Amino acid sequence: MQQLNRFTRKEWSQALYAALVVFCLYTSLFSFRKAFNVAAFNGYTLWGLDYKIVLVITQVMGYMASKFYGIRFIAEMERLGRGRLILVLTGIAWLSWLAFAILPAPYNFWCLFFNGFPLGMLWGIVFSYVEGRRMTDLISAALAVSFIFGSGVAKSVAAFTMNNWQVSEYWMPFVTGAIFSVPLLLFIYLVEKIPPPSEADIAQRTVRLPMPVTERKTLLKNYGTGLVLLILVYMLVTILREVRDSFMADMWRETGEQVDNSVFAQTETIISLFMLVLIASMVMIRNNWRAFNLTHYIMASGFLLCLLVTIAFNKGAISTWWWMLSVGMGLYLVYIPFNSILFERFIATFQIAGNVGFLIYLADAFGYLGSVAVLMSKTVFKLDISWLNFYTGLVMITGFVGLAATMGSAIYFAGKRAASIKSLN
Repeated sequence: MQQLNRFTRKEWSQALYAALVVFCLYTSLFSFRKAFNVAAFNGYTLWGLDYKIVLVITQVMGYMASKFYGIRFIAEMERLGRGRLILVLTGIAWLSWLAFAILPAPYNFWCLFFNGFPLGMLWGIVFSYVEGRRMTDLISAALAVSFIFGSGVAKSVAAFTMNNWQVSEYWMPFVTGAIFSVPLLLFIYLVEKIPPPSEADIAQRTVRLPMPVTERKTLLKNYGTGLVLLILVYMLVTILREVRDSFMADMWRETGEQVDNSVFAQTETIISLFMLVLIASMVMIRNNWRAFNLTHYIMASGFLLCLLVTIAFNKGAISTWWWMLSVGMGLYLVYIPFNSILFERFIATFQIAGNVGFLIYLADAFGYLGSVAVLMSKTVFKLDISWLNFYTGLVMITGFVGLAATMGSAIYFAGKRAASIKSLN
């Protein structure tokens, strides 16, 4: 037992290698999705809607469709040919940006659906390389913070290409993808070199297997109430993240403050470093239930932080920079643990023979459905409110509801664990 609990030097070296590789890989992948958000795309409307809004909604709809498809695809995915699949899906997304640049605006909007759909499959594929290990918390922390860091870097690189190379808004996404294409090839090669979980990993975290439909139905039947609460939490935080990512630059412009190109990478790097340390430290908690339960309280603290700093911002007590940083920190205190720890420890706690991908894609599908609904409500119903004011109101609503749902989930799963212990006795 002592040997099982101790991390060996080999495990540390393999974990650090895997963490670095998946971080760099997913950072490269983000450049194919998020770069276009930094541009304003002014001058066009479509069906009476602002052109950029149409672009954002179209991409999110592609992402949403991908997540619903991925519930089955990722759950049943085998472990062979994953590197080639990453390359093919990213290539399709990149070519969609080429079509976007060549076709005339605003009738090129549909290209973003074919950008979002293939990219939506990639998280489940990449996470399958690292789940089910005693060091998964550390490795997945690096993967998860790449969401934040990659988004900021993609925006900063995209802004640089427009401001320094005079690349147009329409060619900017394709050029940004080209910049990251060589690193992408390198990290696809390196991710294939990550060794499979060891016997000690399987003993502590359970074996990770494809999940046929019967096993998926059983899982939902046994833990449905708690999973519904968690999906609600994820839906709320996905909406916040999508609006913040898509309109962060627009919200800065609405404040009237001068914005340097580096501000996106600056705030997201600070958040990334904090989250990396926090989530990676969870690897030291060997007890799966304790880690699963603690994750709920970390997420609850994220919703609370969003509420408090937004109240302070509305009262003029903090600057836009500090508010944007703090709200980002709060929402990622929910989003990152959800993506990296929550379901990993859930499966290990309740000894479920399955994989994290199914649960995440189930939550993601409804998360992006919520994002589409919110974006449509702002635009289709022509709400006469700025993105800045819309977002602050959204943060307040999400904070209160998310906090309640998170604590409700914690109570539900505590009851489930107590019942399982009682049945064993």
